[in-house]
Amino acid sequence: MKDYLQINLPDVVGMATPLFALLIIIEMFLARRRNAENPINYEAKDTTASLLMGFGSQIVKLPLNLIILGAYIFCYEHRIFELGTGPWVFVLCFFLEDMTYYWFHRIGHERRYFWASHIIHHSSQYYNLSTALRQTWTGNLAGGFIFWLPMAWLGIHPAIIFLFSGISLVYQFWIHTEAIDKMGWFELFFNTPSHHRVHHATNPKYLDKNYAGVLIIWDRMFGTFIEEDKAEKPDYGIISNLGTFNPIRIAFHEWQGILKDVLQAKSPQAVLGYLFGPPGWSEDGSRKTTAKIKAEWLAAKPAAE
Repeated sequence: MKDYLQINLPDVVGMATPLFALLIIIEMFLARRRNAENPINYEAKDTTASLLMGFGSQIVKLPLNLIILGAYIFCYEHRIFELGTGPWVFVLCFFLEDMTYYWFHRIGHERRYFWASHIIHHSSQYYNLSTALRQTWTGNLAGGFIFWLPMAWLGIHPAIIFLFSGISLVYQFWIHTEAIDKMGWFELFFNTPSHHRVHHATNPKYLDKNYAGVLIIWDRMFGTFIEEDKAEKPDYGIISNLGTFNPIRIAFHEWQGILKDVLQAKSPQAVLGYLFGPPGWSEDGSRKTTAKIKAEWLAAKPAAE
């Protein structure tokens, strides 16, 4: 590897892994002490499934690491700016990486092809720190890493991109909890447990909101922010919950659904719709997308009031 690609930065995810385990144990202990009005919910089979998904995600990405690294190096070798590795580049990378994550995450909800990988993270009907570890097995294989390649092409060293991607991943661990309430002024700028509880909710009011990684400012800027409403507790999971803790089923069920739909599609346009339309899109309009669910909820709201 070329000398200019040699840069030693900490593996923040590896360093934080023991802390993840410790915090999950602490939260489990707290869960036993909370009352019914203010619960922290754990279920043994669900937690086991989340841990297996997290472990599996680390295993399946190993064969792809060289390909992904090669893609970053190729982009960096053809960079359009000589940015170097000074302190200001680290600041720039923090903001660019976080905005990149926002759009990657948002597209992961709005386009079924990417949702097929991301749905895994939303498949738990529980919301606790173990849910943070419920990660996709197919994200990189489906090409999710391409969203970050333009940063290398602009001239940001791949190692710096990896550093801030890792920091974002570590940061997002602690926001998967019901143990922490709203956090005052901090909520104006940063993603918090309250903001992310909204993101994991299936309530029509909350669907497809709060895509933030570290900074909530992107949601505020691009119109996808909503405050957690104390009067409406989030219902966690996905629109059609799986009813299984089988890791294989969790990992591949949406890909299986896409394949079935594509094989039964009656036109090339329908094939594209099933692949790249919003989740819930169907050729005959019989299924419900987020837009349709929200429209029905809004239409029914005056009658309910």
